[in-house]
Amino acid sequence: MIASSDTIYGYHAHVYFNADTLAQARALCEAAAARFPLKMGRVHEKPVGPHPDWSCQLAFKAALCGDVISWLTLNRDGLVIFIHPITGYDLIDHRDRAIWMGAVRPLDLSTLPERSVEYDL
Repeated sequence: MIASSDTIYGYHAHVYFNADTLAQARALCEAAAARFPLKMGRVHEKPVGPHPDWSCQLAFKAALCGDVISWLTLNRDGLVIFIHPITGYDLIDHRDRAIWMGAVRPLDLSTLPERSVEYDL
């Protein structure tokens, strides 16, 4: 039986980029942070955690999901975005509940705990 949670506390949207699209990704993340009450993480110019590419995390509450995902859909301009819910089960959230905009990228799931700590949204 797979452990799960009936509650989605929030979401992470990870905007992937490379040296050629760094400025575009930074502008997208900064525009999202200016438009919505969400938290923009650092712009990582190297793979971090399970992410195979450079990335920037946008963390937002579940109530913003429709608005943020709709806006990212219309404004990503070819960037790959990996979105997952936050339920307290990191591995399941990243592996089984992923939403991809653009190409699906291989995650390194070995870096993830099965259960997660609390996230500051």
